[in-house]
Amino acid sequence: MIERMETGQRMSKVVKHGDVLYLCGQVGDGETVADQTRDCLSRVDALLEKYGSSRSHMLQAIVWLADMSDFEEMNSVWDNWAPQGHAPARACGEAKLASPSLKVEVIVTAAVAG
Repeated sequence: MIERMETGQRMSKVVKHGDVLYLCGQVGDGETVADQTRDCLSRVDALLEKYGSSRSHMLQAIVWLADMSDFEEMNSVWDNWAPQGHAPARACGEAKLASPSLKVEVIVTAAVAG
């Protein structure tokens, strides 16, 4: 069964299939990559919690940076956020994001907490 949550014309914020949650890309507010990363990860936390999961149940994360030179700055926030021993499979690449002010976007897939 497929459930779509917080669905609009263009997309759903979360799609649940079985015991897996697929989150839409999350971006954050702030001037720096670190600020935007902290904010977007707090949005990931909120969605995971709201729909029965947590960061320790992440299966995969895809990180898009507007500029790969920001890799270390983003990772300094990510490394403090990702739970020890529960790191997801992760990819990180560079992409032109939806707005010139955006520096980072994170897409997460997670298991529902059992």
